[in-house]
Amino acid sequence: MSVPLQIRRMTQSDIDIIHKGLSGNDISKPLDYVKSCWEENKNKERVTLLVFYENEFVGWGHVVYKSQYPYFSENDIPEIQNFDIIPPFRKRGIGSVLIEALEEDAFAMSNTIGIGFGLYANYGTAQRLYMKRGFIPDGRGIMYNNLPVEPGSQVCVDDDLSLFLIKTK
Repeated sequence: MSVPLQIRRMTQSDIDIIHKGLSGNDISKPLDYVKSCWEENKNKERVTLLVFYENEFVGWGHVVYKSQYPYFSENDIPEIQNFDIIPPFRKRGIGSVLIEALEEDAFAMSNTIGIGFGLYANYGTAQRLYMKRGFIPDGRGIMYNNLPVEPGSQVCVDDDLSLFLIKTK
């Protein structure tokens, strides 16, 4: 890829850059969440990578070492989370470069890595990207709030309805 991309780890001075960069898009995050991500970076519970295109912040992603998803947590599988590319910069290959860097970091900790995604259309681009990169379903079915959805039950189709995938070296 010949676009001027830079990927680097989050620093404390990035908090406002991230918050402002994500605001006004379908991926905006509360300032307190961005601050908590920094605290987890300092405590080595998470690694946050930022991607810049021509020196403009265009996205971020995280590797969380202790997932809230029980299967990943019980098996020490690091989870890639909140992989966000600002919408006008999608479909340019930027996400592929960022996820490759996140995978590299996660594989430094484990031979298996995980990722989850929502099941409605807003997640379509991410769903396709993860499959193209070799992630496969973990075989535990769909989850709601990280718990299995029982056959015959009804759940809300929102950000808490997800499918988790794994990838091995």
